[in-house]
Amino acid sequence: MVRRTGSDRSRADEGVSSGRELRLVSGDGYSGWEALYRDNVTWVYALMFGKVGNRPDAEDLTAEVFTVALKPLRISASVPEVRAYLRATARTVLAGYWRTRMGREITTIDDDFADDPPDGVSDGRAELRARAVLEQLSGNYRRILELRFLQGLSVKDSAQDLGVSVANAKVLQHRALQMAARLNEGGAR
Repeated sequence: MVRRTGSDRSRADEGVSSGRELRLVSGDGYSGWEALYRDNVTWVYALMFGKVGNRPDAEDLTAEVFTVALKPLRISASVPEVRAYLRATARTVLAGYWRTRMGREITTIDDDFADDPPDGVSDGRAELRARAVLEQLSGNYRRILELRFLQGLSVKDSAQDLGVSVANAKVLQHRALQMAARLNEGGAR
């Protein structure tokens, strides 16, 4: 895209031609932010949902990815460049998410995912491993994770189901996630 200097802008504003016309960027690019968002929101959401396992957090994280990327991302970038930038931004957003919830960063994102997102295909091994870890947790720890991440309930609804306060449910979830992470590390070795 041709950039105009201040003097070019003033001449263009006055109706005087500078000899240079604006032109569309050639190649695979986006016509605007709306097109960029529509083309990428589905795979970013699928990625986030696959990493966190519940809709509310996946929706929040997807919105955060686009909010963070909005200012520095060039609309003139090619589709692969945009996807690479969004993937890097998603990695950073996920790192912050897991750091606040578990005190550690979990940021692994498969490079193939963003370029050709799967159509709702999940890896059965991950689900089996998650179920095995849940089975090792006791009572309310298992239940809070099932309610929050498998059933997608809010903290408030999960607390009501467990018969505890919202603050207690948050503490249960935090402790359960830490225990699950330790159990998963032990089983992965």
